[in-house]
Amino acid sequence: MMETIVIGIMPQEKIRERILAIARGEVKPKPGEPKIWFTSMKSLAEVLSDDNRALLRVIQETKPDSISSLADATGRKPGNLSRTLKTMSRYGIVEMRRERNHVRPIVRATEFHIVAA
Repeated sequence: MMETIVIGIMPQEKIRERILAIARGEVKPKPGEPKIWFTSMKSLAEVLSDDNRALLRVIQETKPDSISSLADATGRKPGNLSRTLKTMSRYGIVEMRRERNHVRPIVRATEFHIVAA
């Protein structure tokens, strides 16, 4: 069962204030609160575009053992795919697992709950 990732949208300065307040112990994140933050709906839409959500489904269904086998399965260029996966991994949506001489993409979430402040 895939986890549902809770995503929040807030201006950069509010995200920074929140992180600092958590670090100072003034704010304790509640269960169900966003763990991933985007500064705008536009930046979220770029990472979770229709194409990228389709890519997540392909990874989940085919379980490729490397970026090049995923490139073969999707018809996308490895360099382009690698950049997309790196961005998604920064947000915790995909895990890039090092194995021997290649990197295997693993989907962490296919469902997202979006909270726009």
